[in-house]
Amino acid sequence: MNPDNFPWLTTLIFFPILATVALPFIPDPGGKGRPIRWYALVIGLINFVLLIYAFTSQYNFADAGLQLVESYDWIPVLGIKWSVGADGLSMPLILLTGFITTLAILAAWPVTYKPRLFYFLILAMYGGQIAVFAVQDLIVFFLVWELELVPVYLLLSIWGGYKRLYAATKFILYTAISSLFILVVALAMAFYGPELTFDLRSLAIKDYPLTFQLLCYTGFFIAFAVKLPIVPLHTWLPDAHGEATAPVHMLLAGILLKMGGYALIRMNVELLPDAHAYFAPALIVLGVVNIVYAALTSFAQRNLKRKIAYSSISHMGFVLIGIASFTNLGMSGAVLQMVSHGLIGASLFFLVGATYDRTHTLILEEMGGVAQNMPKIFAMFTTCSMASLALPGMSGFVAELMIFIGLATSDAYSLTFRLVVVILAAVGVILTPIYLLSMLREIFYGPENKALTSHERLVDAEPREVFVIACLLVPIIAIGLYPKIITQIYDAKTTQLVADIRPSVPSLAERVNPPLASLNQTHAAPELPF
Repeated sequence: MNPDNFPWLTTLIFFPILATVALPFIPDPGGKGRPIRWYALVIGLINFVLLIYAFTSQYNFADAGLQLVESYDWIPVLGIKWSVGADGLSMPLILLTGFITTLAILAAWPVTYKPRLFYFLILAMYGGQIAVFAVQDLIVFFLVWELELVPVYLLLSIWGGYKRLYAATKFILYTAISSLFILVVALAMAFYGPELTFDLRSLAIKDYPLTFQLLCYTGFFIAFAVKLPIVPLHTWLPDAHGEATAPVHMLLAGILLKMGGYALIRMNVELLPDAHAYFAPALIVLGVVNIVYAALTSFAQRNLKRKIAYSSISHMGFVLIGIASFTNLGMSGAVLQMVSHGLIGASLFFLVGATYDRTHTLILEEMGGVAQNMPKIFAMFTTCSMASLALPGMSGFVAELMIFIGLATSDAYSLTFRLVVVILAAVGVILTPIYLLSMLREIFYGPENKALTSHERLVDAEPREVFVIACLLVPIIAIGLYPKIITQIYDAKTTQLVADIRPSVPSLAERVNPPLASLNQTHAAPELPF
């Protein structure tokens, strides 16, 4: 078969899902799930290798349009199709999904309770998350968005901590109820005008009145704000992270939150550009609130998992600012921040799980002085924390710098507005190293807790754990030193996207920056050398 005509994305979506059919038939003599987890790991690796091959052989960096496109009629009478494709917005996140999920399977090695069901859910999520980033039909997008909730609910409620049922129920209520707004808006946009269609490209060229766009934007925003998450719709996340196991942490922080940021750009910005011009200042304000409020809340947390969870919420605030900046640099920084945070968040939560397996506590007051017993975990935890606080030379620094400069050079807002936003966002940047370094001090330094240091399980990292963190640190450092590794994948798309929404800037300027009401007064933002 010609590789150019091969259904790559459909294969990548359904292969891990169909592979779960064999799980009940895999013999497990010891009852500990050893052959089952090896099977799941092999399936994950095969799918990731196929993904890399499709990316390297079929994807063209210079093409801003959809690639690897497939379209098959599903329910023709309603205009619903199985339509998939990848562009610069979705491809980095599809690659991130394959990478994080494969490592999460390896991170789940200690799981021995109901291993068949556990790996069934992980592999089902694998295909479902790729589908979220690839489908180009709004109804199918809603379906895969909803189906993705079921594995997360079960993974939380069965393998979670003491309050797992509360956390799982809160997660499903928040996300399922908010997702109904996607269905309502999808139907409204599809039935508007003479043509009934759910195809995203067809919806993008429909001529919607401004009032209709604003209503649709609001509906989409509510659904995606929960998943991103945006304050005050964020409260499910600390509870979910507080009860999840390490591999589920990696999927939540590494992939699930990125679904909200991706959908916000794909649906709100790309389909409803005029409404985005009205909402953009509010997105920036909410981004600043996310950064500062979540950083302050993280500072006050005494539970290690909840501290890192609030740190994740804080970092996702930068995505909102980049999306609303109306500059190539800001939008590029928003995409890079999603990829960067996926890698950093997954590494930190994996290390939190590894630390808990040894100390059997998440309360910082009960820790202390464990660095001498666990020097490898100490070194890895410190390195990943440096990445999270945006140390130069790591991916977080580049992403946040691009967003800061993108907003600071945006001509869509007044100088006063930009200055205030940059200063307030910088407060969050300053708070991050304070609470992260304080966390490291309380875990690894200070007087030893004899109840911990004398515990027989307080052993250093095993080779599997070192390998997982090494795999995550390689792209974190590589992107930090040479960002073009990742930015070249989506530069063409983000440039086109910003060019498409720029005509909406005059309406924004008339409200927040009257002197710049004419588009002729705009100036291109300076580009960094990557």
